[in-house]
Amino acid sequence: MSALPTPSPATRTVAEVLAESQVEAVLDELDRDLVGLVPVKQRIRDIAALLVIDKLRAGLGLAAQAPSLHMSFTGNPGTGKTTVALRMAEILHRLGYVRKGHLVAVTRDDLVGQYIGHTAPKTKEILKKAMGGVLFIDEAYYLYRPENERDYGQEAIEILLQVMENQRDDLVVILAGYKDRMDTFFKSNPGMSSRIAHHLDFPDYSEGELMGIADLMLQSTHYRFSDDAQAAFAEYLGLRLAQPHFANARSVRNALDRARLRQASRLFAERERELSRDDLTTLTAADIRGSRLFHNT
Repeated sequence: MSALPTPSPATRTVAEVLAESQVEAVLDELDRDLVGLVPVKQRIRDIAALLVIDKLRAGLGLAAQAPSLHMSFTGNPGTGKTTVALRMAEILHRLGYVRKGHLVAVTRDDLVGQYIGHTAPKTKEILKKAMGGVLFIDEAYYLYRPENERDYGQEAIEILLQVMENQRDDLVVILAGYKDRMDTFFKSNPGMSSRIAHHLDFPDYSEGELMGIADLMLQSTHYRFSDDAQAAFAEYLGLRLAQPHFANARSVRNALDRARLRQASRLFAERERELSRDDLTTLTAADIRGSRLFHNT
């Protein structure tokens, strides 16, 4: 009896993989939830496309080494790096590149010990928590302090390098921080630089984009600007952008939180009046202009 022919691998379409993984839903969320960041969003779509095509190739038996997915996110605070990292973890999970799809966000203090023998167990414990997902290391350049001979950051880097190479099919590492400092870090650590396949630069938001971010933040908490408050907040942003230590979306969130405090104090003082839905959801110009930024200038 002749042997039955070996069935050839079934071909699939990109649309079928997208429908099965529902990755497009994550990409759409990214577009909807994050204002601006057009180059970053396009790069995430490009990476997703690479992973989908790689999955189709694997289905046809076209053997290839798993793509390196370790990344570097550079940019100023509040530009959406952590949010994009969360979405990236979800994309990787839906396409089967990581088992769990969770994000573990850490800084130097979570990885580096303060005495001999302390760093290795700390770093390995964090890596254990992150396995099957994404490890996000913020301000990663602080791991390397060449001016201090007794610093233990280099030990953490060496452990990370080993895991990034040997277990890259079960862990993706994203290093984040200011661009100039990350460039210096990579020049000082060529082993780390060679393991990073994707470099994404997160630009600062424009004033118009910051207004859009403020509107989205208010909508998500059932607040809104009155017309005069909208104009007042645009004026606030113009003043705040000229001040030091502006942290993009983070500074917008802080400003809105303080405006909500002023609204609450204003309404609390009117304790005998019945408060309507409009009263409770509207920020007025007075709530914005109560900021000391207007008084200081």
